[in-house]
Amino acid sequence: MSEWLTIALLLAAFGQACIAVINLALVPLMGWKADVQRMPLLVREVFHVHAWFITITLLIFATLTCRFVHEMAAGAAPVYRWLAGGIGGFWAIRTVLQVAYYSSSHWRGIPSRTVAHVVLLIVYGGFAAVYLAAVFRP
Repeated sequence: MSEWLTIALLLAAFGQACIAVINLALVPLMGWKADVQRMPLLVREVFHVHAWFITITLLIFATLTCRFVHEMAAGAAPVYRWLAGGIGGFWAIRTVLQVAYYSSSHWRGIPSRTVAHVVLLIVYGGFAAVYLAAVFRP
């Protein structure tokens, strides 16, 4: 299981790094420039700071996973299980929010957005499953 888990963790790290980069281009990708410009200054600033901090957080997750992938996969010490648990919990909460918080009106009836919603649900849930497998491995 350790070899499979090592590969899965590395794929998750790569995926998180990709999401981090995409996150910085989200406003132009989603066509939100005019919407963001209409936000009050404080809300706009908070939006940008949060975008940067999510990007930094994902890059930290990816870097730590790459650096300690063998230790996380082996459950070498409690600290690696806690690290995997923290990252897995982050993604588990994000997966739940994808379903429970976002209104389905954003994607229902729009095939491209429905596909994006389902893909993100699978990716986020997959990240959670991989990291939590490192926590609860035998």
